Amino acid sequence: MSISRKRSEADAADTEPTPGKGKEELHLPSAIRFSPEEEAALLSESNAEKSTANDLFKSAHYSQAISVYDRALASVPNYLEYEIAVLKSNIAACHLKLSDWKAAIDEATKSLEALDRLESPSPASKDVDDKREGSGGARSSDPNNRNDLDGHLHKPTAAEATKDDGGIVELADDEVDESEALEKIEKDDRRKDDIRRIRAKALMRRAKARSEKGGWGELQGALEDYQSLSPLSSILSPSDMKIVNTALRTLPAQIAVAKEKEMGEMMGKLKELGNGILKPFGLSTDSFKFEKDEKTGGYSIGMNG
Repeated sequence: MSISRKRSEADAADTEPTPGKGKEELHLPSAIRFSPEEEAALLSESNAEKSTANDLFKSAHYSQAISVYDRALASVPNYLEYEIAVLKSNIAACHLKLSDWKAAIDEATKSLEALDRLESPSPASKDVDDKREGSGGARSSDPNNRNDLDGHLHKPTAAEATKDDGGIVELADDEVDESEALEKIEKDDRRKDDIRRIRAKALMRRAKARSEKGGWGELQGALEDYQSLSPLSSILSPSDMKIVNTALRTLPAQIAVAKEKEMGEMMGKLKELGNGILKPFGLSTDSFKFEKDEKTGGYSIGMNG
């Protein structure tokens, strides 16, 4: 089966309704995965497109860059959440440059959702990985072609490859286990750093887009994003950290103003609706008084004198 055909089947499986459920309830594929060689080929294709899109972004051709990033996404297997998150974050950056705040928010949110799935994999995803490892996909019995704990090809060390009387001298089992465990910890740490870095970028882009879009809800969301960024000072640049700190100081007042405005507009619309209902009875909303509760921001209604 060709890679492109298998990729199409994976995408189709990703949108297949669960039997007995409504069409809106979809499930992820539970079995379709690419071999390491197929994954490498697809990622190579995706990275080539991403490189082209990066160049388009640098030359300020943002709309074209979005199209090429989309092509890069089309080549990424749908279970490679980190690669998806990176591309979605890049697309959000393009929309920011185009002042398309809603699209930037949507794409940054998709990037963050992919990172969330990566950090909290579903039971189905874990089950597939366990099956791959159990079937020999992650390990080999040949000591010179053994995979490490992350599924990458392990190259024998000098000590392992040294021959004595025609035999291979290997490290003691506990030393091998310690070496592999240490390597896994180092790789996990690097991956965690990468995830935090992309998360910070996506949060910055979404926060900026929310701030620019404005409105009570979006400004509140921007404040929450900036609050999430505050502990990431070791990752953010000084200029980004300055933006975060400034936003944390200024957004609460902006939110209060936006809230007051939207509440006033809502009350105006309610008054207009009420007048339409009360008119046949010879009444209007002026027959009633609205008193604001300063503690809660809500309103109570009573009859005028």
